Amino acid sequence: MTEARPAYRVGPGTPASQPAPEGERFGMSVRLMRRASRAAVAVASVLVAAKTIAWLMTDSVAVLSSLVDSLLDVVASGVNLLAVRQALMPADREHRFGHGKAEPLAGLGQAVLIGGSGAFLLYEAADRLIHPQPIEGGTVGVSVMALSIVLTLMLVMYQGHVVRVSGSIAIAADSVHYKADLLINLGVIAGLLAATLLDWQLVDPLVAITVAVYISFCAWGICKKSLDMLMDRELPEEDRRCIEDIARAHPEVRSMHDLRTRSSGRDTFIQFHLELDGGMTLLEAHRISDEIEAQVRRAFPRAEVIIHEDPEGVEGIPSHPA
Repeated sequence: MTEARPAYRVGPGTPASQPAPEGERFGMSVRLMRRASRAAVAVASVLVAAKTIAWLMTDSVAVLSSLVDSLLDVVASGVNLLAVRQALMPADREHRFGHGKAEPLAGLGQAVLIGGSGAFLLYEAADRLIHPQPIEGGTVGVSVMALSIVLTLMLVMYQGHVVRVSGSIAIAADSVHYKADLLINLGVIAGLLAATLLDWQLVDPLVAITVAVYISFCAWGICKKSLDMLMDRELPEEDRRCIEDIARAHPEVRSMHDLRTRSSGRDTFIQFHLELDGGMTLLEAHRISDEIEAQVRRAFPRAEVIIHEDPEGVEGIPSHPA
């Protein structure tokens, strides 16, 4: 499923398996998304200050690569904070489908920033390969990178919890940066130790090149996911089959067709046609549609479902050109 599992209330007189009401789940998701966005900006800002000191003391291009990545994290997480705030705004007269597209727009912007940082790091690392320089203050650099790993790991764990509850693409994209940071910081530590203890000066730029390639790969993944949502890509085939199975399982449904789906931020939009007995009343057809809609919404809690009823054997007006 593309939707996160519903949150559960656990308290006096409330069974652990009882789902929290939809309004309560949404309110909790909103609070978590805002806290995760603020936490990301705060952690990235602290790491920028620490890594700046480490870079000035070591003159390591690997440390510089980590510093550049953290600088971009500050910018990207700041954009993400604004995007999440915009995406959580309710639908209004001019935005009847809500503001969910703000999330993939932020993800696309982050991908551009990350890709640019990857190109910059490749340039700096190539220059250091041609003109190697000794690393100084390696102990300070290792200590700062260790601090970065601890803070980043705590942030990634919290972001993972928020994504499971809210299904936010913006928080998920932001988390990709910090997961990459964990590997980056480990690589920087390895480069610093190799340069200071074994005098292997080439390890430092090689680590930076590896970081740049990995960052570029992450940028492509974020870009692709964001473009899919902006271009209204259909839900995964597994989810489409789930919707079809729900509709066809109803004993009074003869068939269904023209299933169309898309996502916008945390929201999902689903519409399809049902073929029903042409002799039944409008009230009966409405009842059947309501029953199926309720089942689809249980599978996709934040979905907006639109169902059109067709008499069996009568071709409805196609919802898109053939």
